[in-house]
Amino acid sequence: MTYDALLVLSFGGPEHPDHVRPFLENVVRGRGVPAERLDAVEQHYLRFGGVSPINAQNRALIADVEAEFGRRGREIPVYFGNRNWHPMVEDTVQRMKDDGVRNALVFATSAWGGFSGCRQYDEDIARALAAVGPGAPRLTKLPQFSEHELFLASFADAAEAALATVPADSRLVFTAHSIPDAADIAAGPPGVERLYSRQVHDAAANVAARLGADFDVVWQSRSGPPQVPWLEPDICDHIQALWDRRIPGVAVVPIGFVSDHLEVIWDLDTEAKDLAGELGMPFARAATPIGDPRFTAMVADLVDDADAGRSSGLGVSVDGAACVEGCCPAVRRPARV
Repeated sequence: MTYDALLVLSFGGPEHPDHVRPFLENVVRGRGVPAERLDAVEQHYLRFGGVSPINAQNRALIADVEAEFGRRGREIPVYFGNRNWHPMVEDTVQRMKDDGVRNALVFATSAWGGFSGCRQYDEDIARALAAVGPGAPRLTKLPQFSEHELFLASFADAAEAALATVPADSRLVFTAHSIPDAADIAAGPPGVERLYSRQVHDAAANVAARLGADFDVVWQSRSGPPQVPWLEPDICDHIQALWDRRIPGVAVVPIGFVSDHLEVIWDLDTEAKDLAGELGMPFARAATPIGDPRFTAMVADLVDDADAGRSSGLGVSVDGAACVEGCCPAVRRPARV
């Protein structure tokens, strides 16, 4: 099948201090998050000028992908749309329709299964198609990529580089966004549980094996009431535990994230790094893969596979339909902000 465009679909982030509060309200709409929680997260953004790096990094990815398409002789436009902030995906799909796009692929900037990592992007696609109405382009979401060789190779080199800056016998620690335990249980098709956490563990194990290193998997960025169980241990709690065991340093690999957006630069580069500094513990954080030519090549490879009728990995959906009926249902939980 021939596709005439690619849509890069992401979470979105503010690009001005005035954008921060409306962006956060978009993220938590209908989820009953208390105002004081939004106040706290708003201050995280304002500490960095009210700008999240995520949109700029996605634009850089789009430029890289367009250049890679050119090298491969593929001349199709690449569009950019977000779930929670401009450019909103509904507006982007309208522009695609106006430009005459008929049959496009969608690259969602999440490697993972589960509701937030996969199915919610299906819902974003379905919402955009409904908003645009008749004449909207056909949209086919590319598969999850947590097992893709180029994704894993990029993180392996980044992890190795981070380990090289901390003392020998430092611990290799992989981190991803925590979710409520109930949401992790529900992540997967019927009869399969904990798809999200298993994919994270499998990717971490693959990367660590390439380095011949022992490793831990921890979680970050939880929100919500403390009585609701979330995936643990938390990154900061784990750093303290490593220090108590006299581990001489830590190299943190944010395997759950493809770019240095706020949850990386706040939770890791600020909170976790500051804690390690207070303890006197050498700390390094591995790079995320956007900007690595291998990640760019992976996106182009996924497009080539789709164009050739090859499907790899999980999470394939067409026109916003769920991968499997009943797969990865939404679980009522506090918002991820």
